[in-house]
Amino acid sequence: MCVNHKKGTLLMTTIHQDMLADLFEKLVTQFIKENLESIMKAEIKSFMENEQEKPNSRNGYYQRSLQTKFGTIEDLRVPRDRNSEFQTHVFEPYQRRDGWLEEAVIQMYKAGMGTRDVARFIESMFGSHYSPTTVSNITATVLEDIQQWQSRPLQKRYAVLYLGGLYVKLRRSRVSGEVVYFAMGIDEDGHRQILGFYVGGQESANGWRDVLKDLYKRGAQEVLLGVFDGLPGLDDAFREVYPKADVQHCIVHKVRSTFPKIRVQDKTEFLDDLKTVYHALDHELALAAFDTFKDKWGKKYPKEIQSWEEQLDTLLTFYKYPPQIKNAIYTSNPIERMNKEFRKRLKPMNSLTNIDAVEKIIYLDIMDYNERYANRVTTGFGQPGVKEKLVQMFEERYPTTATSVE
Repeated sequence: MCVNHKKGTLLMTTIHQDMLADLFEKLVTQFIKENLESIMKAEIKSFMENEQEKPNSRNGYYQRSLQTKFGTIEDLRVPRDRNSEFQTHVFEPYQRRDGWLEEAVIQMYKAGMGTRDVARFIESMFGSHYSPTTVSNITATVLEDIQQWQSRPLQKRYAVLYLGGLYVKLRRSRVSGEVVYFAMGIDEDGHRQILGFYVGGQESANGWRDVLKDLYKRGAQEVLLGVFDGLPGLDDAFREVYPKADVQHCIVHKVRSTFPKIRVQDKTEFLDDLKTVYHALDHELALAAFDTFKDKWGKKYPKEIQSWEEQLDTLLTFYKYPPQIKNAIYTSNPIERMNKEFRKRLKPMNSLTNIDAVEKIIYLDIMDYNERYANRVTTGFGQPGVKEKLVQMFEERYPTTATSVE
């Protein structure tokens, strides 16, 4: 009997909660309905008072429904005039939703759901039939935003410019991997933002040259340091656009490319010795550590040591900069971590149907990323003296020309 009593109590509690939820929804939708109708009454009153060109008058109301995120409003009374010229600003003609569902479609698409998945979900949850084409058309509104964002003016100065690529599966005549070029900048104050992205083809120095020229054209004309991997030709492309900037090759990329070539029994010791080079306290000590490293491993791994020696200048550039920001600039990890986030978002989609689909997904993710980091200061950049040192470096490389006033 006790068990049955508990089950009965639980059932009654559930029913009671459902009734409260229904009551709350009805109260909210009724409140919204009354306020919308009041707004529309004020609108038509103002419209009629300003109507001067030809005779007109009110013509009662018509009723319609409107879906909102709080529930469906039934029998909404919309005023009308005899000349059928009045249009409320509360919603567009023939609009049956207040825009929240379309926004939800965009958010689901951004989260990695395909157009067919979104369409099925909308229909199962809300009873609204959205075809994959309709979903695609809704998300296409983002394309206009992308064009504006891609052409927006940039700041003049960036202390650091990170470059990195991400391959996505893109369907043209067949599915193939194509690169998305990303440029990320850190300004003098240490704020990190994605400056632009560019889709298409295979990663190349020529592709990066076009990216860099676009950044320069949009205003990013003074850069101290470019951080990227050792893609052939990229150094020259970067220096062509930013001849006064330094180049820092990503040490993490270099270590990763070297590691597979080292025998298993040597890996730990080899890496520990290598760390003494880029963990040295200053540039001079780093060079001395490399000489020791070379003497120890040069005969056993001559090609690997030679490769490091040839790139040593660009691998140790970070020593020119304040030590507080070393961890932020000796590797391209910031842009790599971002790419990892994007790759995770894109994973549910086996392939994307066209460049527009790629751009929509990437752009929506970038908006989230830039918003998250808009007010964050990158590690080390907020330390005392760092900004002053960076400003000094800017002034030395890009001196401000004083204008005389007569």
